[in-house]
Amino acid sequence: MQHIDIWEFVIGFLYVLGGLGIFLFGMRVMSEGIQKVAGDGMRRIMATMTQNRFFGLMTGLLVTCLVQSSSATTVMVVSFVNAQLLTLMESIGVIMGANLGTTLTGWIIATIGKFSLSKLALPIIGVGLPMIFASKPVFKNLGEVLVGFGLLFFGLSELKDAVPDVKSLLKSSELKDQLLVQEIQSFVEKLNSFGFGSVLIFLVIGILLTLLVQSSSAAMGITIIVAINGWINFEIAAAIVLGENIGTTVTAWLASLGANLNAKRAARAHLLFNLTGVCWMLVLFYPFIGMVDEIMPGAIYQNDVTKEELANYREAHLQEGDGLEDGKARKAIVDVNIPLHLSLFHTLFNLCNICLLIGFAPHLGRLAEKMVKPRKRTDKDPVPGSLASIHYEGSGLLPKTGELNLALVEAEVDRLAAVTRYMFEGFVDVFEHPEEDRGKLINELNELEDKCDELTFEITQTLIHCTTESLAGESALHVTSLLRVTAELEDIGDCCHRLVQLAHRKYRKQRILPEETKKEIKIFSEQILDFMELYQTHLKDKTVLPEMEVAEQIEQRIDASRKMLRKSAVKRMKESENVKAEMIYVDILNEMERIGNDALNIVHALNHVV
Repeated sequence: MQHIDIWEFVIGFLYVLGGLGIFLFGMRVMSEGIQKVAGDGMRRIMATMTQNRFFGLMTGLLVTCLVQSSSATTVMVVSFVNAQLLTLMESIGVIMGANLGTTLTGWIIATIGKFSLSKLALPIIGVGLPMIFASKPVFKNLGEVLVGFGLLFFGLSELKDAVPDVKSLLKSSELKDQLLVQEIQSFVEKLNSFGFGSVLIFLVIGILLTLLVQSSSAAMGITIIVAINGWINFEIAAAIVLGENIGTTVTAWLASLGANLNAKRAARAHLLFNLTGVCWMLVLFYPFIGMVDEIMPGAIYQNDVTKEELANYREAHLQEGDGLEDGKARKAIVDVNIPLHLSLFHTLFNLCNICLLIGFAPHLGRLAEKMVKPRKRTDKDPVPGSLASIHYEGSGLLPKTGELNLALVEAEVDRLAAVTRYMFEGFVDVFEHPEEDRGKLINELNELEDKCDELTFEITQTLIHCTTESLAGESALHVTSLLRVTAELEDIGDCCHRLVQLAHRKYRKQRILPEETKKEIKIFSEQILDFMELYQTHLKDKTVLPEMEVAEQIEQRIDASRKMLRKSAVKRMKESENVKAEMIYVDILNEMERIGNDALNIVHALNHVV
């Protein structure tokens, strides 16, 4: 008998996991589908509509409502801060909006929950499935949204059926059902027997639940279902919801582990904001619960259901022929009311927290800065004023969302372009100052070449990941363009590295060139920098496309200059004994001309020219 009970428990637990799995998979499919439908627009919103904390608030609210996960939004925020797309102050506003946006899930469950979830889910999947096979990307992506939406509610329906209904088990005549109810009730009553300490216990349970499913929206859905099935009352569910608000900050904290200083601070600001909110809510917990109960009509306990509510329910379900028994009617009324009460509690809590703390956003930022202090400088660090802030510092955990990830990749490509330009300017500096010790700069430039390789690898890996996410048409074309741009920039970095080595060898071996030759290199290098400025302008401002005609004219001037200067060098080789110096000079010209070719290829890629 004991073995049968264990197997029944295992099978029941697997049913719960299965329902949860369908729910989470549906949420992911719906989220990715919405991103594809929104396409370029949503990631532009995330990257640009954050000029101040209020704009950031609206941005976080909008994005979280779309992706249905505040954890996903805050991971994006941390990544965007790491890529210098957002400042610390801007990120705090987005985080506040994300907390409010995640309350939408509760309202969807509470509102749709008035109907049969399984009856609603399957027709939605039926409508969306044929659209997935459409040739037009818009219909295909919209079909994906509908299928995800249907799977989400089908998963909720299965989860609701898999979790034992305490109220139904109470009426069961079977001994094992009665024993199960007694165990559940005794366990919950034991945890709920510590007064205010019980609120703290269930708050910790909420934290652990969110850590387990890695989504506060999913945790909210589970909490509502458990409350509907009679395992916990409204007060306990509210305490669990508070715990979920703290648990959702862990994902962003994990995302910041490999990130830069400001990204770590953004994750700490998220923790501070949610933790502060929970602290003041614990002080006002019972009055706040009472206020929610007053604002939202409807009983949340069967014994509190009024005759008027029963009459209204019977009138509404008169045609259906079921649910007219007093016990069933009371249960059905409470099943509808509890999700609405919980959703209102969650929304009001986050709204009040934002109103209280949005004025203190600068203080939260300063506190986060004190919590995460910059490490002390060492002799191995780059000299002040150099590109210490530009070199690759690691992207941490990237958000696994194709469309939104593109904004992060664009920033990394822009950074790679800045690094390669700095390397070229470093070569010019070394070449023009043979009389000065540039050993430290040369070492830094050599290290930057390795950083270029690392950054190129990270960008390429992320772009490949983006292509596996079945991006919308324009975004897929953009990914192809960025892959080509990254490859060309990496080649420019290699050329700059070789140029630095040539300049270093020239002065180490004391190869002397005429003053006129140095001036020619200076003019030649200015043409290269003009080319770099042309494509960097587009990488920083995507609304400006680099002009093809201008690019081709610069490239033609570079080719003509290289040919003319090479002829002069060959002529001097015949007349001069300093042949080795002239050979280094020709190698420098060849590398610079190759950079010009790479720069033209970048402009072609940005204009989608094959």
